[in-house]
Amino acid sequence: MRAADDDRRQIADTLKTALDEGRLDLSEYDERLQQAYAAKTYAELDLLIADLPGSRPAQPAPVANPVKAAGRGATAEWIGQVWGSWLFVTLLTTAIWFITSLAGDEWQYFWPIWVAGPWGVLQLFATIGGLSGGAPRKMVEERERKRERKQRKRERRAMRAALPPSAGEKWNMSDSKVADTPDHG
Repeated sequence: MRAADDDRRQIADTLKTALDEGRLDLSEYDERLQQAYAAKTYAELDLLIADLPGSRPAQPAPVANPVKAAGRGATAEWIGQVWGSWLFVTLLTTAIWFITSLAGDEWQYFWPIWVAGPWGVLQLFATIGGLSGGAPRKMVEERERKRERKQRKRERRAMRAALPPSAGEKWNMSDSKVADTPDHG
């Protein structure tokens, strides 16, 4: 069976624990971690932790359904995003009309209707199309993908910080134990 990103993260956590306990050295941890993130199946993941005490085979991660968790809240949030700018501009133009009518001592022609009306009709079509196309669900899924990408980025950054400098990185001479000797050229 194919493994998911959450399954790979679980194995990475198990490997990190083994490193912290001294069961793996840094190079072996790095090698296994790379293999974990490259693994496609549960069998490949299981091999990475088979020799570690207390390890158990990789289990499929529970699949979260962000739409059911969000439900009506996601739909309401999406509608708020779609209609928010329309509402703001409509209220602003109506307030301007109201203030200018008060300042002129007579009610002027209600011109904000020419801003709110056509734009509102377009927003109505966009709302109907978005709801029928599952836009609230897609919004929640995209937010979840972004959250997962951020989490993976943090994990990679933490993993790089734990590794020794690679051959491609510059050597910091201030960390060197070599005594400075004058060059007699």
